[in-house]
Amino acid sequence: MTEPTADAPNSPEPDDAAAAAGAPAGDGPAPTIIVLTEEALKPVDVAKIVGLHEDDRPTYRVLVPADTQRNLLSSFLNHLSLFEMREALESLRPVSRTGAHADADTALSTTLAEFDRHDVDATGEITSDDPMPALVEEVARLGAREVVVVTEPHAVEDTFHRDWASRARESLGVPVLHMYAGDWRLG
Repeated sequence: MTEPTADAPNSPEPDDAAAAAGAPAGDGPAPTIIVLTEEALKPVDVAKIVGLHEDDRPTYRVLVPADTQRNLLSSFLNHLSLFEMREALESLRPVSRTGAHADADTALSTTLAEFDRHDVDATGEITSDDPMPALVEEVARLGAREVVVVTEPHAVEDTFHRDWASRARESLGVPVLHMYAGDWRLG
């Protein structure tokens, strides 16, 4: 707030004047939050994300990669480190391109429906295997204020900071929050 002057003591600042006139302060477009996820978000995930900026009413842009070229060794070690023996063995099977795109499409539509249940604006798209180029492009195109990355724990990538959130922090000039799916823990 500015110091009062002799001419106009306690004169309001421009945003105060707009609020007094009935106009919302900071009358601009709603901020955009980009959500990068590898799976369909659960209700708890969306509630957590929406709760971060309830007062701002941002729009959300959801990106879901079609994981057709996953690193088999990394996936195997991730499951093994979490003592998920069956999943570790299943991760050694080759990925079907058609199946990966169908999974990504299901994840995207489920996630957008969940955002809709929270009565917020959300759009989305399926990206290529490496979502970083699409993420960088969308942040620049939309002037995104923040990125939220939602994944399962990935021991190898998280440990060596090669996970999506770490890579995004290296290349983007916006805050990046890493959350684990279905959990209140942050990555």
